[in-house]
Parts: sequence; structure tokens; C-alpha cells
Amino acid sequence: MPSLVLLPGLACDERLWEAQRPALPPALDVRVSDAHMRCDRIETMAAAVLADHPGSLILCGASMGGMVAMEVARQAPARIAGLALLGTNARAETPEMFELRRSAIELFENGEARDVIELNAGFAFHSSRGGDAPLLRRYVELVLDAGAAQLVRQNRALMARPDARPHLPSLRCPVLVMCGDGDRLTPPECSSEIAGLVPQAELVWVPQCGHMLTMERPELVNATLGPWLQRLLVAP
Repeated sequence: MPSLVLLPGLACDERLWEAQRPALPPALDVRVSDAHMRCDRIETMAAAVLADHPGSLILCGASMGGMVAMEVARQAPARIAGLALLGTNARAETPEMFELRRSAIELFENGEARDVIELNAGFAFHSSRGGDAPLLRRYVELVLDAGAAQLVRQNRALMARPDARPHLPSLRCPVLVMCGDGDRLTPPECSSEIAGLVPQAELVWVPQCGHMLTMERPELVNATLGPWLQRLLVAP
């Protein structure tokens, strides 16, 4: 029986998945990785996931967690029984995003993390969620709890991330690709691209949803993720 490893996104932890835990098949050994908190590159995060969790793995990664999941699959394809990639991107960093992250890092290092995160929190959700103060506050506190040092380290890891697209066509495990139809941080075209490159990909759009799928539309994420995982367990 494979283990299910949940891979949080940038500056997130197990709270990102709290609404999904009840929907996961009880037969699965579920673990939440903290490799992104301990390593400074996507490649070393992936290696840490493999070292931390021996045996066959199902990986479920959100945003940066999806990038780590794709790199794990590149490093050890024979160990991967399935990949669920939520709101993620297989491309290397663009020059425009590189500069945005570099500017944000300067602000984080100058003690302005709260101002930056609060100012930009709305972009993590669907445009219709602008008035959902409790949701935005929960996201802001989740990210700020990681601390400025982690925000700097993880953004630098994203700036130097590898292009995952060359190895995606060689994947032979089932792959679930989910994306909010109004994702403003990782455009839906990135998920379409991943699904187009992977032979066994299933692409699911989450309506009226932005980047933080598991927090914003947990019931819709669960309605897809739970049955998909169950099918993996019974597949030959």
C-alpha cells in the first residue's frame, strides 16, 4: 500500500490540508511533508521527501508542493504510484516573476513581510472573494507564521526551480491536475500544459476558485480528490 504524502505550497504547512483530511481514504497512510521548510532548492526538497518517506508514494502537491512532486517523480519515477497536482506550474521562473520575487525578498528582509502579504493576499483567491475577510485573514496568518526567513528561502527556491516539462511525457503513473478557473497566481494555462504533456492526466477545473483551492473550495476539491485516490487503491 503506498503512502500518501501531502506537499504544502509556499510558506504553508499541514493547515493547508485540514479540510481534506476527512475525505481521504482511511486505508492510506497520510503524511504531510515539511521538506520545503528544511531545504533551499526544489531538487533538495524532492530528495528529502524520498528520504523521509520510503516505499511507494502517492504525492499530492499544491502550488510549490506540486513542483516538488514533479521533481520527486523525475528523481524516482518507479516509486510514484500517482500524482495530484493542484494549482501548479511546470515551467521555470519567468524573468518578470523573478524580478517580482527579488523585490519581495528585499521587503521581507527589511521586516515588511506583513505589509507585503496583506497587500497581495487577495490575489491568492478568486476575484469574487475580496470581501471574505475571515478567509483572507486565515491565509495571511498561515503564511506569516512561516516567518520572513522561510519566505525568503522558499521564494529563492522558486526563482531557481528547474523546468519540469521535459520529463512529464515519460510519467507512467495516473496524474490528477486541478486548477481554479480564476487562478491569478498560476494561470490555468499552466495546468492545461501539464495535462497535455502527461499521458495519463485527468484535468479538472474548479469553478469560481482562485489559487488556494484547498482553502477556497474544499468541498469541490474533496469531491474529486477522494474518489481519485480511492480508484488508485483498487486499480491493478
